[in-house]
Amino acid sequence: MSIDKSKQTAEEHGKCMLTRRKFLMYSGSAAAASSVITLNMFPGTAMARDMQAEVTTYPRMLVAKLSELKDNQPVDFNYPDDGPNSQAMLVKMGVQGGGGVGDDQDVVAFSYMCTHQGGPLQNEYKVVDEHRVLGQCPFHLSTFDLRRHGIIVSGQAYESLPQVLLEVDGDNVYAVGIMGLLFGRVDNKLVG
Repeated sequence: MSIDKSKQTAEEHGKCMLTRRKFLMYSGSAAAASSVITLNMFPGTAMARDMQAEVTTYPRMLVAKLSELKDNQPVDFNYPDDGPNSQAMLVKMGVQGGGGVGDDQDVVAFSYMCTHQGGPLQNEYKVVDEHRVLGQCPFHLSTFDLRRHGIIVSGQAYESLPQVLLEVDGDNVYAVGIMGLLFGRVDNKLVG
């Protein structure tokens, strides 16, 4: 009696195949075992280290007087220093905005540099109904919504405009920090 070779091969092949369930069980066990071995053979390799958080402080700089601000008329200033790409604008929008200060929470400040390729946004503040935007960038037409923390609403940029954090003390408006990274810098504060 002859045995069909193709059947024998298929039967033998079927005997050595793993089911999906067995494969997952074996691979999970192997991963757990290698983790235990790594931790025991190389102590400290997969452990977190205690590190001190680095806190950055910004200068407190007077940028405007609340009583002198007029609705939708930007005020230009540099912050946090006079270095490259520090041009910024402060504006009383006349409508509440994210991060806004003042009685109506309508005074905000943002970098003038587009986050895509650093296109200049000076003279690009616009009022469209209840919207307040900065843009279009002359390079690739990016536009940013100032009522919503400078979020990108159109164009090539993929990051919000850096927002200058403001503080009010009486009639004085101070810049006290930046939310986001200024275009072209690896650190908002220049080491000097």
